Amino acid sequence: MILYEDDFVIAVAKPNNMLVHHSFMARNQSEEQTLVGLLEETFGKSFFPIHRLDRKTSGIVLCAKEKALVSRFQALFITNQIQKVYYGIVRGFSPKSGMIDSPVKGRDANVHKEAETHFETLESITLPIPVRPFSESRYSLVKLLPKTGRMHQLRVHLNKISHPLIGDPKYGDRFHNRMFQTEFDMHTLFLHATTLSFQHPFLDTEIVITCPFPTDWHTIANRFQWKLPH
Repeated sequence: MILYEDDFVIAVAKPNNMLVHHSFMARNQSEEQTLVGLLEETFGKSFFPIHRLDRKTSGIVLCAKEKALVSRFQALFITNQIQKVYYGIVRGFSPKSGMIDSPVKGRDANVHKEAETHFETLESITLPIPVRPFSESRYSLVKLLPKTGRMHQLRVHLNKISHPLIGDPKYGDRFHNRMFQTEFDMHTLFLHATTLSFQHPFLDTEIVITCPFPTDWHTIANRFQWKLPH
């Protein structure tokens, strides 16, 4: 789904469990469909990702139409001139709001880099479904505003405050992940990139791009009687 397009960039909605592009770190990289590959098949031309989303994260991916344009837009991310909004569903009752300021490992696992995430809890629920070791289960809907863009930053930070994202196979809680699979048939990482806002470096206008929530989110929101943000 195309969310925004001009002469310089295109923004598209990446589904859950799709790579943005092949990389050395990705398994089965020669056979697997990627977002960039899908765009090339659809439009018959190459596109160049300006930033990344994890395979299991859904939401906005911004791509340049020419390779020479990538650095100009990447500079906005590097200098924190792009405002990003994510939403996540986490285990437990998360605090009303807060800021997580904790270093996160970069792609070089031996190097930690400063990382900052602000969050706000929008909804919560207690379910009469036991999840080990408790007789019931609790979940929260959180709004996430990362001020930096480290690898797995939001996933690591939420685990750091003991409210890991549901469906996270690496940093999450396997018992709660399993409950969502068995009770709701949900195998999704509930992390979605909904908004990118920035001053366009060529058009000199404020651009705000939004991405609708995937179907799984609406299914869970209806079940929990939560109101998803527009």
